[in-house]
Amino acid sequence: MSGFALHLLRHGAPTTPGLLMGRTDGAPTPAGIAACAAQAAGLGIERILASDLRRSRDAGEAIGAMLGLPLTIDPRWRELDFGDWDGLASSHVDRAAFGRFWDDPDANPPPGGERWSELVRRVSAAIADLAPVPTLVVAHGGSMRAAMHILCGFDQRQLWAFDLPYAARLSLTVWPGEPSSAQIIGLAP
Repeated sequence: MSGFALHLLRHGAPTTPGLLMGRTDGAPTPAGIAACAAQAAGLGIERILASDLRRSRDAGEAIGAMLGLPLTIDPRWRELDFGDWDGLASSHVDRAAFGRFWDDPDANPPPGGERWSELVRRVSAAIADLAPVPTLVVAHGGSMRAAMHILCGFDQRQLWAFDLPYAARLSLTVWPGEPSSAQIIGLAP
């Protein structure tokens, strides 16, 4: 079976940057949407998916309109749920607890939040349901890292080494049915 292109695009800058925005939603800035549209131009995609959160969905809608493609909403691509920390600036979270979370987000999830393994499980299911056609997914930093874990086998330390600013795009080739079956072909800031 041949591989297919999978482009993972982080949503554009939200109107309230600097917050732990898991389930907390917020509008993206017009410049953030434009930056996402610029990343999607010329990719030759046949399908667009987005998280159901507005900051991803709005960019997906703009890209779909630009390319004449329908947008499919898939909530499995949402960001990690930060529980009690959701919507807070990291400076308002207990430093020790936040450090434990970054060291091991599965063993030390945010209070009332989601474990890393839960994020990986839902993103894995979303990946398994992808049709093998060139696809763009407008998502979040956490779900993009989960996809790299699933498709490329990166561990958590390696995943945190990737800088994924707003509107960053990861381009991969995926071979369906093979574990750790992707090859990163580009990272566009």
